[in-house]
Amino acid sequence: MPDVTVRELAEATGLSIDGVNWNIRKLKSSARLLRIGPDKGGHWQVVD
Repeated sequence: MPDVTVRELAEATGLSIDGVNWNIRKLKSSARLLRIGPDKGGHWQVVD
């Protein structure tokens, strides 16, 4: 799933949209989700 929305993640995982956003914030704060490139045209990458 290279391109997925928060809504699609919520539907796929059974979490609420707030639950998905909470997990995304947690991944960002632990540096496991990194922004690659600019805000427009860039993407997020999950890091091990």
